[in-house]
Amino acid sequence: MIGKTLRYMRNQKKLSQQEMAKLINTTQNTLSRYETETTDVNFDIIEKIANQCGYKIYFENEKNGERFQSKEIRRKDT
Repeated sequence: MIGKTLRYMRNQKKLSQQEMAKLINTTQNTLSRYETETTDVNFDIIEKIANQCGYKIYFENEKNGERFQSKEIRRKDT
């Protein structure tokens, strides 16, 4: 499912795999494997693609409606 979402976002922005790969600092072959789900993609890459395509990723608590973006989280280990 995530591969289809990544492809959808890229296509909405009218970018080729080669163009997107360059923007997120990877190869066209790697991006293709993410989109076909033959290789697992980590959250950082998903977020980079979303940002390049003008999308934001939100997390929402179904019980209390709390909503935040990943960039609002401060990691203690970095």
